[in-house]
Amino acid sequence: MAAHRFADRMLAQLDELGRISESPDFLARTFLVPQHRQAHERVAEWMREAGMEVEHDSAGNVVGRYAGTEPAAPALMTGSHLDTVRNAGKYDGMLGVIAPIACIADLNKRGKRMPFPIEVIGFANEEGTRFGSAMTGSRAVAGTFDPAILEARDKQGISMGNAYRSFGLDPAKVGFCARKPGSIAAFVELHIEQGPVLENEGLALGVVTAISGAHRFRVEITGLAGHAGTVPMGQRQDALVAAAEIVQYIEKRCTGTPTLVGTVGMMEALPGAMNVIPGKAVFSIDVRAGEDDLRDLAADDILKQIGVICVGRKLEYKITELYNSTATPCHPKLMDAAEAAITAQGVPTMRLPSGAGHDAATLAPLCPIAMIFMRCTRGISHNPLEAVLPDDVELATGALLHFIENFKPVR
Repeated sequence: MAAHRFADRMLAQLDELGRISESPDFLARTFLVPQHRQAHERVAEWMREAGMEVEHDSAGNVVGRYAGTEPAAPALMTGSHLDTVRNAGKYDGMLGVIAPIACIADLNKRGKRMPFPIEVIGFANEEGTRFGSAMTGSRAVAGTFDPAILEARDKQGISMGNAYRSFGLDPAKVGFCARKPGSIAAFVELHIEQGPVLENEGLALGVVTAISGAHRFRVEITGLAGHAGTVPMGQRQDALVAAAEIVQYIEKRCTGTPTLVGTVGMMEALPGAMNVIPGKAVFSIDVRAGEDDLRDLAADDILKQIGVICVGRKLEYKITELYNSTATPCHPKLMDAAEAAITAQGVPTMRLPSGAGHDAATLAPLCPIAMIFMRCTRGISHNPLEAVLPDDVELATGALLHFIENFKPVR
């Protein structure tokens, strides 16, 4: 591709966001930290430059609105998340916010208004890295926010509710940004694939058919801490050994079934000394599948096995459900529109499911959804090695602009 209409500026913006981090050594930008505010304020500046009116809503999202010729018409919503995992890449989520800003800037430069408003949202807390509960920003917009999760605490013992207060927001008003039914015509999200399928097929872009559902849990196992040198092996109540046995069971249970995956991504052993038997183990479980029945059955089996293992080892355990979402199909007519938008860029495409969760799935109770995937190098994501090609960024942004300019409400 000889020249870039969008990509050069967008990649510079993504680089800038990638430097807004809680750590000088790697990218980490979690929910309601000062860097969260800094990133959202910078994005707000770019939204205003593009011709949008901007607000920071009650859930911590940043929202830009580009007025249409019919102000009362339901809006087309687009965007993605601006929070990250720890030691993250700089394209996951952020690409899906910067690309629509580029599209709006292009429309504004041409003096073009659509017959409907366009909203671009930088969602807060899609990842759930700090408090375990994910998608709170998009849940608030969709009207499905559960106030009970305000009691969730981070590793420092700070509750989500108190974090909201420190951020200058009222936790009692988080749900006030919920949109009224019928106010949003559709939601479309551009996102890196986070997997290797498109690259293996030699394709830059793909159309998402459905977003896999997920179950997430926090498990706390309590045994008895003791001296590593004096308690015989057969008399120990080692919480970490039980946790390790559970991890092995999860791997076995989730292997061999298409689309089913299970992950223990966080593990903490306490008190955490080399010469002390762990008296407590705390870990996460993430179970996903493209089919709800497969995911639910696997999750049920895992929870039952936790009980069996802990009872057998005379340990106490507590399981907290952090997140539960069903598999979410994209709207067939919007998939057709996304496919037409990609082929209009002169490139072939394919349809594929998403194994990762996205804000788009959370918006599904509010409106029809669509997603466009862009390949990323070797399918790597949630990793500083995350990389994209400038030409792909150009094609993806062109496809999103085509989708916007040709959008028609669906039923």
